[in-house]
Amino acid sequence: MSAATPAVRRLDAWDAARLRDLRDEHGSPLYVLDLDRVRENYRRMAGAFPDAEIRYAAKANTLGRVLSTLGEAGAGIECASAGEVARALDALDGGTDGAVADPGARVQYTAVNPPAGDLDTVVDLWREYPDLTVTVGAEDTLDRLEARGYDGRLCVRVNPGVGAGHHEKVSTGADAKFGVPYGLATDLLADAADRGFDVVGVHAHAGSGISGDDLAAHRELVARMGDLARDAPVPLEFVDVGGGFGVPYRPDEAPLDLDAVADATREALGDVDARLAVEPGRYLVADAGVLLADVNTVKETPETTVVGVDAGMTTLLRPAMYDAYHAVRNLAPDAGERGTVAQTVTGPICESADVFCTDRDLPAPARGDTLALGNAGAYGYEMASQYNSRPRPATVTLDDGAATLARRRETVADVTRLEE
Repeated sequence: MSAATPAVRRLDAWDAARLRDLRDEHGSPLYVLDLDRVRENYRRMAGAFPDAEIRYAAKANTLGRVLSTLGEAGAGIECASAGEVARALDALDGGTDGAVADPGARVQYTAVNPPAGDLDTVVDLWREYPDLTVTVGAEDTLDRLEARGYDGRLCVRVNPGVGAGHHEKVSTGADAKFGVPYGLATDLLADAADRGFDVVGVHAHAGSGISGDDLAAHRELVARMGDLARDAPVPLEFVDVGGGFGVPYRPDEAPLDLDAVADATREALGDVDARLAVEPGRYLVADAGVLLADVNTVKETPETTVVGVDAGMTTLLRPAMYDAYHAVRNLAPDAGERGTVAQTVTGPICESADVFCTDRDLPAPARGDTLALGNAGAYGYEMASQYNSRPRPATVTLDDGAATLARRRETVADVTRLEE
């Protein structure tokens, strides 16, 4: 492991007594997010990529305190929707903890088949923040922007034909949905410039949750983007090679060697007269968050011990959506003194997919225990839903040791508020 790659923050590193106190104060289920860890992760990324622009992929976690924390640390913010653009600008422009210089220049909107309402909103925001950058992945989007009077900073997303990631559902680099076909990118760059857009960059993204095993695919993507930048018909400010930097969810997985990834990225890109940009998302926030859930049911069956908790796939969707692994820890003070039992931890949703783990050896459960699920800071609350009319959980942030209720728990009244 290189010197720039620290030990991963595993679930066992969290203070069990502190988590129990937070659960007692704020209820369950509860997301806990450590902003100090977010800062540490950003500093590590910035150290590995000292000459690159680091743009946080907001879709991993759009909590305002996360956005403002990373903005204050120096990050830009890459947004996948008009809502994310609005939230990013609000956080950077003082809506949360304090303004940063020139917030519009820190925000990039990556439009993927954008709804008309998204384009309307982003163009309106661009008039207020003219340094905002819009990334397009289709000539059709150029037409729609032009029709709305947009002639600002423009980046072209390219489909490099190379995909990678932890699951086929998040491998984007070779999916026709994403980006302009590689062979057509040069023509589209020229066309955009001829139409009066301020063409500033090119962009590609291989996928999400990339590990060291995917380094060859990442290198190939970056090399193709370097070739494109050198052949570009207009000068470029940046070459954005996306993010997808993975984190180890399983206890036996080693952390990503970030220095090796950075070295491979620079080598594959080669000499280009443009600045490198990267878009980390989960890498910055995943291990900064845990989900707390109370045990309400313990049921012995011939196949397994079923442990029912008050969080489910509406609270943390990743296991049901991607068969994702999340470490589970029993926070009971005497958990270490109990024998282990193979148990299946499930939620309250009437779906067989509503399972956090199957036949995992954990301390013998008891009703009233609180369990912690690790690496829940990325794509946890962001993918939560109100399915079954279940209100979404609260979120507490930790900042220099101080706990703050950053997002209150929803109520049934919140679920039905929009009904007429």
